[in-house]
Amino acid sequence: MTTNAQPRAQWLGRWGFVLAATGSAVGLGNIWKFPYITGEYGGGAFVLVYLACILAVGIPVMMTEIAFGRRGRGSPIDAVRRVVNESGRTSAWSLLGWMAMLCGFMILSFYAVVAGWSFAYLWKMLTGVFAGAGADDMVGIFVANNENPLNLGFWSTLVVVATMLIVGKGVQAGIERSVSWMMPGMVVMLAILIGYGVFSGGFGEAWRFLFAFNAGSLSSEGMLAALGHAFFTLSLASGAILTYGSYLPARASIARTTLTVAAADTLVALMAGLAIFPIIFANGMSPAEGPGLIFMSLPLAFQAMPLGTLFGILFFVMLSMAALTSSISMVEATVSWLTDNKGISRRAAAWGTGIVLWVVSTLAMLSFNLGADWTLAGRNVFDWLDYLTARWMMPLGGLGLVLLAGFVLKSEILRDELGLSPRSHALWLFAVRYLAPLGILVIFADALGVARIEFGLHWPWLLATLVVITLIGELACPRLRRTFQG
Repeated sequence: MTTNAQPRAQWLGRWGFVLAATGSAVGLGNIWKFPYITGEYGGGAFVLVYLACILAVGIPVMMTEIAFGRRGRGSPIDAVRRVVNESGRTSAWSLLGWMAMLCGFMILSFYAVVAGWSFAYLWKMLTGVFAGAGADDMVGIFVANNENPLNLGFWSTLVVVATMLIVGKGVQAGIERSVSWMMPGMVVMLAILIGYGVFSGGFGEAWRFLFAFNAGSLSSEGMLAALGHAFFTLSLASGAILTYGSYLPARASIARTTLTVAAADTLVALMAGLAIFPIIFANGMSPAEGPGLIFMSLPLAFQAMPLGTLFGILFFVMLSMAALTSSISMVEATVSWLTDNKGISRRAAAWGTGIVLWVVSTLAMLSFNLGADWTLAGRNVFDWLDYLTARWMMPLGGLGLVLLAGFVLKSEILRDELGLSPRSHALWLFAVRYLAPLGILVIFADALGVARIEFGLHWPWLLATLVVITLIGELACPRLRRTFQG
């Protein structure tokens, strides 16, 4: 039972959190990146490795964030501070909450620009801009979309305004009500697109691309991709899940809820692959196009399909909803902190945040046109926001949180909040103390180019390193032995 005051609002039920957290996890990257890397790195073999990474790293870290949020009942800053104070530790650990909140804000600052592409392409599909366009025309349309600051600025501004309208209405009336139809709507549209794909002539090839068990294609690079995607796909260390966890009712099981979100995120990503790749293969296109797959190859393929405009509209409506559900989660931490600590209404907090966000997002948007030459150390504003958040702030924040939970806090605090059996709690604690930190360090080293791990050659050394770290941890923290003994 938590000792902190209840928040001003909670999800109406466990499924409100599941839909919101899944909406946060399912973004533009999931629609093209996960299906593509699945096929590229061994299909079913990659999925198995990815699921193992989700179990070893993603789920334990997500459970930890939710537990911090529900125990602290506040924004990332307040929740971390309350939990460490309850444990008699220094409030300096609340810097992790500051970094998470800032990270989410910075991600949304450039994500709003990319999300704006989805809305722009939905409008283009509705107005027939793609009619009769060839491959070169699609490239030209994409370039023109980004080179015009007024056009690109309008669509990124629309994303910011729509996000703040929803967040400003509150947890139940705004966020929960919105995701309660956007997430099921996204799944329905994916199912319709999959249904078309079955009869498109490319479904069999798409199925083999995604699910053929080809262990020979699963390289060290693929394993790192699985590990990295398992961490980043669940919106970890960006303040979103921790803040959403603060609204989770006390009666809800954190473990079951986390497993449901992880399963739903993976299912939607695979459904996206089964919706997209049959269309790509049926039209003789390559799946290895990255963002160009969505914004150049797919619009071209839709033009060659019967009822292609209709299916194109469905696809970009779905993509826009995926972008919006992610945007909502990234700003909620900041709005929550302002309402909790500055004595202002949620609506005022949302619009105040939105104004600052719009300014930073505009600077990121200008990186594609007028500000393309505004660089520092070879990176423009957009690139710096991406680089700092993905390569530094998220790995460091995730690492700090699991070390705090595993080694610093009094063990009974999170044991009480998680409500696991002794054996399950021991598994979670082992993952948080050893598996997750090692996994995050591997992601961190690879992202920075410090080290490239060749799993095929060095896995015995990785295993030996894990054993040594575990032994040192056991000696340093005898509570772990008592936990394993129940």
